Amino acid sequence: MNRRVPLAPAEGWLSLGLVLLLCLTMAWAIDDARWVLGRDPYTDFLAIAVVGGVVAGFIGAKVGWSRWLTHVIGSAFGALAVPILVGAVLEPGVSPMAGFVATAESVSAAVTDLGIRKLTMTTEYGHFLLVIGLFAWATALFAAYATFGHRRPLSAIVVVGIVLIANMSVTTHDQLFHLVAFSLAALFLLIRYHVLDEESEWLRRRIGDPSSISAVYLRGGTAFIAVAVIGSLVLTETASSAPLSGAWRGVGDSLIDLSRGLQRYLPTGGSNRSLGVSFGSSATISGVWTSDPTLAATIELPASAPKDLYWRAWTYDRFEGTTWSTSTTKKIARATDTPLLADTGDAVTEAGRLPVTFTVSPADFRDPTVLSPATPQTVGEPVEVAVVGEAGYLTTIDRAQGPGSYTVTALIPRYGDADPNGLTENRLRVAGETYPADILELYLQQPEPLGEASRQVLADILARAGDDPTPYDVAQAAVAELKSSRFRYVVDVRDLDCEGITRVECFARFKRGYCQYYASTMAILLRELGIPTRLAQGFLPGVRYASSGTEQLFNSNAHAWVEVYFPGFGWVAFDPTGGSVSRLAPIPSGRPEASKDPAASGAPGSSGAPQASLRRDERGEPVGGAAGPIGRDGPSGPLIAVTVLLLVLVLGLAFIAWQRGPRGATTPDGAYGSVTRLASRLGFAPRPHQTVYEYAGTLGDVLPASRPHLETVARAKVEVAYGRGRLGDDRLEAIRQAHRRLRISLLRLALIRRRRGP
Repeated sequence: MNRRVPLAPAEGWLSLGLVLLLCLTMAWAIDDARWVLGRDPYTDFLAIAVVGGVVAGFIGAKVGWSRWLTHVIGSAFGALAVPILVGAVLEPGVSPMAGFVATAESVSAAVTDLGIRKLTMTTEYGHFLLVIGLFAWATALFAAYATFGHRRPLSAIVVVGIVLIANMSVTTHDQLFHLVAFSLAALFLLIRYHVLDEESEWLRRRIGDPSSISAVYLRGGTAFIAVAVIGSLVLTETASSAPLSGAWRGVGDSLIDLSRGLQRYLPTGGSNRSLGVSFGSSATISGVWTSDPTLAATIELPASAPKDLYWRAWTYDRFEGTTWSTSTTKKIARATDTPLLADTGDAVTEAGRLPVTFTVSPADFRDPTVLSPATPQTVGEPVEVAVVGEAGYLTTIDRAQGPGSYTVTALIPRYGDADPNGLTENRLRVAGETYPADILELYLQQPEPLGEASRQVLADILARAGDDPTPYDVAQAAVAELKSSRFRYVVDVRDLDCEGITRVECFARFKRGYCQYYASTMAILLRELGIPTRLAQGFLPGVRYASSGTEQLFNSNAHAWVEVYFPGFGWVAFDPTGGSVSRLAPIPSGRPEASKDPAASGAPGSSGAPQASLRRDERGEPVGGAAGPIGRDGPSGPLIAVTVLLLVLVLGLAFIAWQRGPRGATTPDGAYGSVTRLASRLGFAPRPHQTVYEYAGTLGDVLPASRPHLETVARAKVEVAYGRGRLGDDRLEAIRQAHRRLRISLLRLALIRRRRGP
């Protein structure tokens, strides 16, 4: 005797399998994007999470729980299961309880870092896994209950599809397989439910054997799906147009601006598509350096301007292991063509420097950041100068006027002995080590002691620098060491296992990375020796056209380098990035110079300052500088991806809420009133002389497919309003379903109205 499984769905086990496949494609796509630290294994558990969510939603629907009860119980199980799954990632092989504790400790540490210590980023990543896992569980729970509880597979397909498409749209990984699998599951699920609806209708009306019509629908639907999917694949491989590409123009920086404040809460990693380069008050060093070849700015320069200028946008003084940021900044308003750095620690004279005036035309006119090489002197419009420290050291310059081109005058160092104050190696060697107090406080900060690999690289640098080296000798030795064949320039290092260590230790250990890794390593190692250093970000030299006097900067020119402070000379740029990326011109050696005391030379900011030197302990090891506070804020990268995902998800949920219609009891008067109000807003209001049936017939002529639903609502309205009839539950349910469908179909009136218009 065959016994039916109590929880076996009337829709068939095939429907459950299709819902599982829908949700698994979403989990596989997110896993493939490697959003957390760029490591694929970290998100492998998402497949298990979505299976759990689907099972919870399915059981809730089959045992007769309400929507909210199912979601509450399913969420409670998810809150228990997902931390255990995350714990298995954080500490493989531990017991479920130990895994749960590991997740809790990781999340607690992240909250402490971000909320209490106010760090820009945290080395913890368990909280990212927990949030993504709960999101996947909740999406699967919703999809399962929408399909088996509400019998609305379209709602499940829309929500899961939005997540899948949003993830695909912001990752460079080829996820066509996931899209094909999702499309097949979605189409078969829709056909399956359509067959079930037809079978129910045949049984209710006793038309005949419903299996005959179901076989026809299934065969025809399968053929349609095969043709549609194959045709789509062929079109994908052959089509070369991009009809929607223009819709994204200008969106990049808007999303960056919108999501920058969320960066500290978002995971790093993932192969997200570049939306252009945008610099901000912090720079996170992720697993991949992403840029694109689009134009960033066009600069008009005089013919006498030096070549190979580095265009600085921001400087950073605080390093937190994975992120550079700025200390608390002070904004100084400067009027048009007034000295930008007057009365600040970075103020310099024109002695030994060449004034160069140029005009910058940003490709995105909304970007407020002023680009300038060396020492910006004036800007041809009002600006705000952001500085750090009591003396005030430049961080960035923001325009206050708005869109358009802007003109800057900058002081570029003169090189060689032709100028008595020109920049030479020998003059930098005798610059001394008497640094302003602010400089020592700001630019010797380190997040933690150097690791073993970092100390080995530092020892190699000191060996290159020779006996009794000056700060300049050490800086040059650092550049030479990092540019050597021991280190390899690569833009994607997501395969490196660097959890729990700083990016400097990661680079020193694996010797692979891009410009931010090179520059951060040099800056921190020099700080360990008491040499004030900061990180700068901006653009490498662009393409200079001598005939037109213009230089084009592209987003692919985005770069990071270091600037070392020399008393009497200010900040001098060094670029340690290997792989033939560096374009910095060498400093000429010049004539030998006698040692001088910068405090007596009138150098800016040098008076009664504490002395710093290349100190060593009794074992000959270098002694580091002071540690400073730790900071906040974040840039672009994967946050854009998450911002797009959240935006699309909210819009999708809003659409589903509209489609599902109003809650509560449905009445004929309420349904008819809602229909007339919506149609009136779209230009199809009822005429004063029209009866209910006449108006429904008029709308039915415009929307033939909606005629049965209009008749259902109109008949009920007349029976209740004029016949004083009382409707049963079946009729009220039919009115509710008709009302829900009309809310969608009536939206077509907007298009019909436009076609009718003049």
